[in-house]
Amino acid sequence: MPYAIIKTGGKQYVVQEGGTLRVPSIAAEAGENIELSAMLAEADGRPVVGEAKVAATVVNHGRGEKIVVFKKKRRKHYKRKQGHRQGFTTIKIDSIG
Repeated sequence: MPYAIIKTGGKQYVVQEGGTLRVPSIAAEAGENIELSAMLAEADGRPVVGEAKVAATVVNHGRGEKIVVFKKKRRKHYKRKQGHRQGFTTIKIDSIG
């Protein structure tokens, strides 16, 4: 099964055809087709560098679990509490080529 390494949202992911992947938010509507450039693709045992494209479909958008950011300095009457939920996009890999 061919695989490719793509970069999106400042991170690198190994993807295969037919797989789904959760990546940081992409500005595309659900159901829309997108094209990502592959940094490295391997097909038939030969690596292809820089020229491969990965076609994907946006499945949905959402927000991850809440994390709590808490800062405190002891004996200084300083504390801050803040929550954060990271947005994500789920994509389905259609083809590598």
